[in-house]
Amino acid sequence: MEMNRRHVLAALLSWSGLAVTTRARAEAQGQGPPPFRIDIHHHFAPPAWVTAVRGRPLLQPANTAWTPAKSIEDMDRGGVAAAVVSITNPGLWFDDAPMTRRLARACNDYGAGLVRDHPRRFGLFAAMPFPDVDGTLAEIAYALDTLGADGIGLFTSYGDRWLGHPSFRPVMEELHRRRAVVHVHPTAANCCRNLEYAPGVGPGSLEYGTDTTRAITGVAFSGDAARYPGIRFIWSHAGGTAPFLAARIDGASRGATDRMPDGFMRTLKTFYYDLAGASNAGAVASLLQLVPPSQVLFGTDFPPGGTAADYAVALRALKMFEAGALREIERDNAVRLLPRLGR
Repeated sequence: MEMNRRHVLAALLSWSGLAVTTRARAEAQGQGPPPFRIDIHHHFAPPAWVTAVRGRPLLQPANTAWTPAKSIEDMDRGGVAAAVVSITNPGLWFDDAPMTRRLARACNDYGAGLVRDHPRRFGLFAAMPFPDVDGTLAEIAYALDTLGADGIGLFTSYGDRWLGHPSFRPVMEELHRRRAVVHVHPTAANCCRNLEYAPGVGPGSLEYGTDTTRAITGVAFSGDAARYPGIRFIWSHAGGTAPFLAARIDGASRGATDRMPDGFMRTLKTFYYDLAGASNAGAVASLLQLVPPSQVLFGTDFPPGGTAADYAVALRALKMFEAGALREIERDNAVRLLPRLGR
């Protein structure tokens, strides 16, 4: 009898542990409570954009096969209440300003329609015809005033000019005036798309992180970060290599006090960062040396970057965040930046 009792107790304990583990994974994958996460780094592919970018460098096939239904399916499986969509590589600029203006307008009209059809599920970071400054100023006004976009989407570089370039200053001034939320996606600059440093290693593996660091450094050292503090920058992929290199780059800031009076390290602390493609211990540990969880945001880089469910599980597997910090990262920080998504 005693042996049977012990066997029953052991079985119950084993089942209980399995149930807890299964429940945690199910909740992380959105199978428990109602969806609550906000995916700040989520891509869409308007038909006009797909037509324009087929066959161009940096295009990932998964993006050409995107549909709203695929996004919603992934969001539902991953417990994502809302995703803010943006255009990804190869972007919109192909050295033809009139064409890029038309393409940006088509993308934004399509994105606004997506939000109208699913107002509680989607937000929009509007595409811009950068580096066409006049066209970008016009599209900012249209996107924010007419379409009601949630923010603006930019890339780290355009050709061989990075954010922070003096020619971009009128756009930075306008974004500051509007206190715009600006999501910055990495790309590979002309200089570095075809470097042959390792077989099979494409621009996305190294150059995207490096280009993000170049853009962050450009915004800081140009003085734009100090000059236009109203811009609320969100940098993709945990800030690229910037957190790891921050102290080294900071050494150069002693010669830039006129443009960056608080130094590079303090400037980095004014930004926000998403965790798309960066839910690993090394990237997160480096980022948390710079900013608290209140400046970190959940992102997936869907469709090519992975599923929301996988990212949710990966964040928990790190065991680096208490429940309150996880809630901030997965929802609350995005709602503070974009209150509409919390309604």
